[in-house]
Amino acid sequence: MPRKRLRPLLVTAVVVAVVAVLVGGYTVFGALTGPQVYDADDTSVSVAPGETFSLQLEENASTGYRWRVEEPEPDADVVTGTGSRYEADEPVLVGSGGGRYLDFRAGEPGHTKIKLLYCRQCGTPDEDTGSPEATTVTFDVTVQD
Repeated sequence: MPRKRLRPLLVTAVVVAVVAVLVGGYTVFGALTGPQVYDADDTSVSVAPGETFSLQLEENASTGYRWRVEEPEPDADVVTGTGSRYEADEPVLVGSGGGRYLDFRAGEPGHTKIKLLYCRQCGTPDEDTGSPEATTVTFDVTVQD
């Protein structure tokens, strides 16, 4: 093969290899660092399409109080819920608190609000939204290109 034809192939191969390493590194970094976490002191969320994020709020599972998404539901074109989990504080002791993580994935560019309600037996037929401990937190979510 003539040397002039080999050089463009070599340059193309190097560019493809560099791009593959960068994409792989970004994927690994994202998996290791996890989603961005926002809490009640940081209610302004700004993410890119396809990005995942979590809303973290203090909760004590032993009290029967729990966080849930309140009406109106966030715009499903802008964000979708992907799950929820509870993580107990360390050290794990009976009656100690922890954090509720509500996970979301950003969709199309736009703006929506996620209103969360903290109430006793939230999400059950015996839900108690009238107690003094019942409270809400609203997150303003912007998905930007």
